Amino acid sequence: MWQQTYTPISNSLPLSALFAAIPIFTLLVLLGVLRKPAWMASLAGLAAAVVVAAGVYHMPLGVLAGSVTYGAAFGLFPIGWVVFSAILLYRVSLESGKFEILKDSIGHLTGDRRLQALLIAFAFGAFIEGAAGFGTPVAVAAAMLVGLGFEPFYAAGICLLANTAPVAFGSIGIPVATLAVTTGLPLDRLSAGVGRICAPVSLFVPAYLILVMSGWKGLRGVLPAAALCGAAFAVTQFLVSNFVGPQLTDLLASMAAMGALLLTIRRRGRTPSVHSGRQIALAWAPYLLLVTCVLLWGYKPLQIELSKFNILVNWPGLHNVVQRMPPVVARPAPYAAVYNFTWLSASGTACLIAAILASVVAGLSLTQFARVLRHTARQLAMAELTLAAVLGLAFLMNYSGATATLGLAFAATGAMFPFFSAMLGWLGVFLTGSDTSANALFGNLQVVTAHKLGQNPVLMAAANSAGGVMGKMISLTSIAVAACATSMKREDEARLFRFTLKHSIFLASVIGLVVMFYAYVMPGWAP
Repeated sequence: MWQQTYTPISNSLPLSALFAAIPIFTLLVLLGVLRKPAWMASLAGLAAAVVVAAGVYHMPLGVLAGSVTYGAAFGLFPIGWVVFSAILLYRVSLESGKFEILKDSIGHLTGDRRLQALLIAFAFGAFIEGAAGFGTPVAVAAAMLVGLGFEPFYAAGICLLANTAPVAFGSIGIPVATLAVTTGLPLDRLSAGVGRICAPVSLFVPAYLILVMSGWKGLRGVLPAAALCGAAFAVTQFLVSNFVGPQLTDLLASMAAMGALLLTIRRRGRTPSVHSGRQIALAWAPYLLLVTCVLLWGYKPLQIELSKFNILVNWPGLHNVVQRMPPVVARPAPYAAVYNFTWLSASGTACLIAAILASVVAGLSLTQFARVLRHTARQLAMAELTLAAVLGLAFLMNYSGATATLGLAFAATGAMFPFFSAMLGWLGVFLTGSDTSANALFGNLQVVTAHKLGQNPVLMAAANSAGGVMGKMISLTSIAVAACATSMKREDEARLFRFTLKHSIFLASVIGLVVMFYAYVMPGWAP
C-alpha cells in the first residue's frame, strides 16, 4: 500500500504547497492570462498534475493512471450525463418550436430582462439545483435565457452567479449529508450551520445579480423585487435548514422566491399573450416533466428501488491501494475508490426520460429525435472532454496527496482559520466542481484542525460547505456546462472565467467574514 506524504519537499509545508499548487497555477494562467479555451487549459492542468504527482509525490505510475481514469469516469458519468440530458431536453423544446411559445409566456409575465433573469436563473435554477444539482440548473437556465434572447456570454455569467445560494443544499441536501458522513457530526447541526452562514449572503445575491447585470441604475428599477426575492429565499433557507433539515431547503426556498417574484410581477401588470393556455402548457411541458421526473427520482422509496440496479466497481489499481495519513485523517486509513455506475438512479437518467417524454408530447418523429440526439452529441463533445480532464486532475490531486497539502497550508493560518476555512471549501469546489466532493475531501480536515485550534468543529465543517458554493462559478466543470448550454464561442470561455473569478473571490470572502463573525463576535449564534 502506497502511503501519502503531505510535505514531500524538504519536509516543508510552504514549499510543498507551492509545488502542489502548480496545476492550479497552470489553469489560472491559461484561462485568466493566456485566454485559452477550457478544454486546452484542463488538459494542460492535468498534464501538470501528472508531473507533480510522479516527480514530487513519487506516486507509482499504476496508481497515478488509476486516479486519472477514475476521475475521468466520474466526470463523464454522472456529471457529463446530466449535462447531456439537460441540453437534449432544451434541444427537444427548440426543435419542436415550443420554446418560442415558452418565451412568449415569460414575456407575458414580464418583458423586463432583469426580472426574467431573477425568475429563471435564480429562482427556477435554485429549484432545479435542489432537485437535481450536478450542473443541471446552469445547463437548463442558461439555455432558457439564450432562447429568450440573452447574449450567450451574459446568460452564462448570470446563471453561474445565480447558482451560488442554493448549492450547499443541492440535490436533495446531498452535500450536507456527505459532510455528516465524512465528519461524523450530527446532520441537523451541520444543516443549521450551513443555513446560518449562507442565509445572510442569499439575502443580497438577487440584488447583486442585477447589479452585475445592469449596474446601480438598473438595480434601482427592480430593487423591491430583488429585495423581496432575496428575503423570501434567505428566510426560508434559514428556517428550513435549522428546523426541518437539508433535504427540502432548496426546494422550499426557491418556491418562496418564485412566489415573491410572481407577486411583484403581477403588481407591475402583464402584457397580452397571443397563445392559448393549452399552447402555453404544452410549451412548458418539457420542464414540467423535468421537475416531475427529478422529484420522483429523489423520492426515497423509488430511489432505493432504482439504486438496486447500480453497478459498483472497485477501481482497478486504485481502490484501497493508497493510504491516507494523519493529520488529514485521525489514523492511517485506506483510501477507497469505488465507482458507482448509477445508470438508472442518476439525475441525468431522470432528465433523459423527461426529454424522451417531452419529444412524444411535442410530436417529434423518431427521425427528428435522432437528429436532436446527434446535434447534442456534437455540441457537447469538447465539453465532455473538459469534464473528464478536470475531474481526472482533481482526483489525481486527491489521491496523490497534493490537495491535502494545500488544505494543511490553509489550516496553518491559526487565528485566521475561520476565514480560511471557508476559502478551503472554495478551493475544493474550484478543483472538483462539486460541493459534495469538496465536503468529502476537506470535511474531516476541517474538524481535525478545529479541535487543534480550539474552534467549533460544526462551524468549521459548515464553513467548508458554505464557502464551497462560491467556488462553483469558477470551476472548469461549471464553465464547460455554461459554455455548452449557450453555444458560446470557444474564445469566450476564458473571458467567462475572468468575469466570474472576481465575483467568486469577493463572495467567498464575504462567507469567510460571516464565519469569523460567528467564531469570534457571536459564538453563541453558531450551531
